[in-house]
Amino acid sequence: MKKIFFVVFALTGFLFAQDNNPEITAKEIQDHINYLASDELEGRMTGTTKLYEAAEFLKSEFKIYGLEPLFSGNYFQEFPFMEKLELGKNILTISGKSCELSKEFIPLGFTDNNTVEGNIVFAGYGITAKDLDYNDYADVDVKDKIVVVFRNHPDMKTPHSKFDQYSSLRYKTTTARDKGAVGIIFINTKDNKDDALVDFKYDDASKITGISAVSVKRDNLNFLPLTDLQNQIDSTLKPKSFLIDPAVKVLLTTEVSEVKGTSVNVGGIVKATNNKFTGEYLVIGAHFDHLGWGGQNSLYMGEPAIHNGADDNASGTSGLLELAEKFSSIKDKIDRDIVFIAFSGEELGLLGSSYVVNNFPISIENNITMINMDMIGRLNDKNDLIVYGTGTSSKWKNILDDKNEYDFNLTFNDEGFGPSDHSSFYGKKIPVLFFFTGTHSDYHKPSDDADKINESGEEKVVKYVFDVALAIANSEIRPDYISVERKDTGKMTGTKVYVGTVPDFAGEVDGYKLGGVTDGSPAAKAGLQAGDIIIKFGDKKISNIYDFTYALGDYVPGDKVNVIVKRGEEELNIEIELGSR
Repeated sequence: MKKIFFVVFALTGFLFAQDNNPEITAKEIQDHINYLASDELEGRMTGTTKLYEAAEFLKSEFKIYGLEPLFSGNYFQEFPFMEKLELGKNILTISGKSCELSKEFIPLGFTDNNTVEGNIVFAGYGITAKDLDYNDYADVDVKDKIVVVFRNHPDMKTPHSKFDQYSSLRYKTTTARDKGAVGIIFINTKDNKDDALVDFKYDDASKITGISAVSVKRDNLNFLPLTDLQNQIDSTLKPKSFLIDPAVKVLLTTEVSEVKGTSVNVGGIVKATNNKFTGEYLVIGAHFDHLGWGGQNSLYMGEPAIHNGADDNASGTSGLLELAEKFSSIKDKIDRDIVFIAFSGEELGLLGSSYVVNNFPISIENNITMINMDMIGRLNDKNDLIVYGTGTSSKWKNILDDKNEYDFNLTFNDEGFGPSDHSSFYGKKIPVLFFFTGTHSDYHKPSDDADKINESGEEKVVKYVFDVALAIANSEIRPDYISVERKDTGKMTGTKVYVGTVPDFAGEVDGYKLGGVTDGSPAAKAGLQAGDIIIKFGDKKISNIYDFTYALGDYVPGDKVNVIVKRGEEELNIEIELGSR
């Protein structure tokens, strides 16, 4: 029987009316998306009041469907996250002249909090690249000094230059620290007509410890012939580094505070009536957060605007609701419990799902499968559907082909790790499936709106996911887990080195925390484990995943590297023989 429920959100005055039908329908899918992707929710940014309003809606729906609370009698699981950065006491004085904060200089978001004083060294572009026979630090001693470096690189005139991979501010700051510098001053090249300071923002990774980093207007360094120096380096691709007059002293204080916020996951469980396989369950999930009014993950270049995230990922969240309602209506026909989780923090780095798998309310060892839906609302005319994780169990491809009564043109990707929440579960050795209808020109833009959803296409996708999930829930044999080789982060620096580490994006530590390691990889063979924190790789200090990535660029497959790892309170010295990708 079709019933009509009214959900009133007192904080907003928003009235939501919906036909609740246990069948999966295009109308209900579109109704859910219309609300979740409405301007009323302002893009559901992690930790915001509007995200919590969306969470209250999901909780209300779970209650209506008859799901039991997942988290010790609660539908909500709150978790902490790094919400924003705030400026503290920041001082820059060059030979007695004070620079004005925010107008003449700004600290970088990843700077350490320090006070440093000393001589300065001009270090060109701050690049060390063996493969390009280029080293701005070759003939200068920067130990305990402050370096001045240009942004970008000396070969900007060449499209896709090999210098591109060495131009990031993080890479240059890490390089300067490893060379012994205590501070780094970034200046624009002559090509930046406005001489704009670097944006003060969080870049989703931990600070670089042991060095202060700032962006400074060129006029504050007018005692240097900056244009001539740039012209010489760019024309010859040869460094022109030197110690600046020892009479020139710099005093630099940087203080940037990380402000913690709180966000929430929403979870419920459908208990199988017959519970044939006691304790075993599968997880179906989707993230419900998006980008709010834009920010650093937006691909939109205009003024701040609401990013409604209809496809990314109101579509997956709508599918989650429809499946929860459907499975709850047939709980007497399933042999295992089914857990439904709406994650937040996905757009900031899988924060919610990482927190869930490390704080699961029931034994995670009994989780037989995780099914993830992210961007399933744009099925095209060719019926193209992409499924990731198809190699993570030997059962998957047979089930996926057998249940394809919808004439999907299926593309299989075997890897279990990827840029969505299933990755967190795969790191716990749980076989996964991830359904995705593909990217599009509205991705991470304000134009990802509800009127562009193919609701009838999504209905087919969700019905297909239901058929697959039901087959898994009622399978006589628990799906096996298969480790699929993962492409490593070495691609960021062009290295061919393979280690087999999996990052824990929610791990806010001084170092590179591992969410897992790929079976049979160099990391696994060396004995690295989930939860380990790499703090040194060869002679390089590691403060975050970027440091680790840059360190890989110094090696080739077959090299043996001594790695220092924190495991609990213990520090271990481990040798890794690097593989190739």
